[in-house]
Amino acid sequence: MVNIIFSILLLYLLLLFGIYRGVFFNSDARKRKTPGFPKGPHYDEPETIQAMTALVDAMESLPYEPVHIRAADGTDLFGRYYEAGPGAPVQIEFHGYRGGACRDMAGADKIAREHGISRILVDERAHGKSGGNVTTFGVREREDCLAWAEYAAKRFCGAPIILSGVSMGASTVLMAADLPLPESVCGIIADSPYTSPKDIIRKCIREMHGTPGIFWPAVRQSAILFGHFDPAACSAVRSAAGTKVPLLLIHGDDDRFVPCSMSREIAEAARKAGARVRLEIFPGGAHGISYLTDVKRYTDTEMDFIESCIQKKEQKPWQS
Repeated sequence: MVNIIFSILLLYLLLLFGIYRGVFFNSDARKRKTPGFPKGPHYDEPETIQAMTALVDAMESLPYEPVHIRAADGTDLFGRYYEAGPGAPVQIEFHGYRGGACRDMAGADKIAREHGISRILVDERAHGKSGGNVTTFGVREREDCLAWAEYAAKRFCGAPIILSGVSMGASTVLMAADLPLPESVCGIIADSPYTSPKDIIRKCIREMHGTPGIFWPAVRQSAILFGHFDPAACSAVRSAAGTKVPLLLIHGDDDRFVPCSMSREIAEAARKAGARVRLEIFPGGAHGISYLTDVKRYTDTEMDFIESCIQKKEQKPWQS
């Protein structure tokens, strides 16, 4: 009987380790690999591929200053700094799960650089040139976001800072919203955020024809046991409701990965708590590419928000 129990426990531990490796662990080889474009409806259309390729190529052709900072837990974090000019506002940009800054943030970065905004494109932990091998869906990344904001506030002497992200990056900046951010952080832009790591993982379990009530506890245990973090520890809904920083949420209503309803839930919670939040839904927009759905509206939306945040912060008109 003891042997049977031991064998069952061993098999369960192996199952948990397999879940951890598949969901949370990012090998060095995978980190170094340039992320390709997503597959599926919208993404495989020739016009979309051509537009995304042009945006990424433009990003990768730009010179940048490599920046390294230390996370609170000692992890080395890497970013690319693109200077627009002395005293310019600074936008710190966070990419998605197993994505890359040049791919995921190419549209938002194009808007920023065309309007005189300096940028720091972050390789999130366990991605690109940053250290670590564990992706925590925003749990630790939110603290990294705080570290980047503190770095920017110190380096740029109080210049206005905008935090911006797509998908996991969007949830990361939202989950950082109730942390003690520097006063120079004047706005947060979240494109296609999920409500919490727990919610998006349970949603993925359902899509794989699993039962969240059975598999979610195993996924959580795998993260706690092998990744040393709790994916249920943070919520974008909770953090958005507890912030004083203005929020802009953007979501496509044809998002097949992160439901548009998640942005609506975040916005509703923030409004009820008295937070300043703006929600923009893009009809026909797929996950993370609402920019391509309507470039003009997306650009106008972001710049209206950024300019209003900076004007309120400085109490004077802002020009690029």
